Amino acid sequence: MSNPRIIISGGGTGGHIFPALSIADSIKAIEPSAEILFVGAEGRMEMERVPAAGYPIKGLPVAGLKRKLSLENLALPFKVLKSIRLAGRIIKEFKPDVAVGVGGYASAPMLWAAGRHGIPTLIQEQNSYAGLTNKILGKRARKICVAYEGMERFFPAERIMLTGNPIRKNINRPTPQEREEGFRYFGLDPQKKTLFVVGGSLGSATLNSAMKRWVDEKGAKAPYQVIWQSGRYYKSGIDKFLADRELPNVRNYDFISHMDLAFAVADVIISRAGAGTISELCVAGKATIFVPSPNVTEDHQTHNAMALVRKDAALMVADCEAVEKLMDTAEELLGDDARIARLEENILALARKDAGEVIAREVLALVNDRK
Repeated sequence: MSNPRIIISGGGTGGHIFPALSIADSIKAIEPSAEILFVGAEGRMEMERVPAAGYPIKGLPVAGLKRKLSLENLALPFKVLKSIRLAGRIIKEFKPDVAVGVGGYASAPMLWAAGRHGIPTLIQEQNSYAGLTNKILGKRARKICVAYEGMERFFPAERIMLTGNPIRKNINRPTPQEREEGFRYFGLDPQKKTLFVVGGSLGSATLNSAMKRWVDEKGAKAPYQVIWQSGRYYKSGIDKFLADRELPNVRNYDFISHMDLAFAVADVIISRAGAGTISELCVAGKATIFVPSPNVTEDHQTHNAMALVRKDAALMVADCEAVEKLMDTAEELLGDDARIARLEENILALARKDAGEVIAREVLALVNDRK
């Protein structure tokens, strides 16, 4: 195959960026001559993370609809139109063979423009409940790669392929050696149970509030230790909050780059229910309590979490109940080794490690069909 040219579009959060990079890396591993261009949203984290991973990226001025009344919403239609024009220009200049959408603000105008120019498109739908944008784009996509069964509700059945969600290559079922390394890395006691609280790359106000309540009520007396990823928006405020309290059993971070080591030391994990995060937790085989974010379209995080809860592969606490109930639920689970083992076994059974490679081969097959 001679120099396939591929656009990968999307981003906004780590949950979209990491799968996109996994697909790109898998494409390059199979076809080193492939030329890959990312297209993201201006000002979003993909504009930093993608170049850091070694790929070029162009930005579109597209943004999301604000849920509260905002003057910014008035500018949204103009940003969308401008983004579609710029996406068309990118297609004319780059001349892609295929355009891939992974979700996020930039996917919609990019894939819409690709379709208008006759470029075959592939959608990677991460969630168990498809959003409106992907349902519309799916009508014209050649292939829709999904992570959950039953997606015929949203897309043409003959174009669906169950692949799972691509994950970072360093995420695996932790070994005893990685667990030892993790305790050293985080400066934790290997003899104590460990809880890992992760609110996503930006942080979660709800999880942070639940943790702050726990700190004041039980933190100093807790017989277990906590890794707390409070997020870049909240880290400085949490640092000030912790500064007045003696808590040697708590580690606070804005972002954890060695997620594999955090998974390795954790006996129980508290997490939002983004699709990419769930896929990584399945591969790592970790007992998890999900707190779905209510601030997402179609409430898809609740649908994602419930797909595991119904299979006894995870627990769930509603966001509106988390401040009062979450840490008690976590403490109860930490004390129940048999239930931890059952949750680990059941979530591991849902793992799909090779999703990035499978999707990459589908992308390259579309290139071959076109050529």
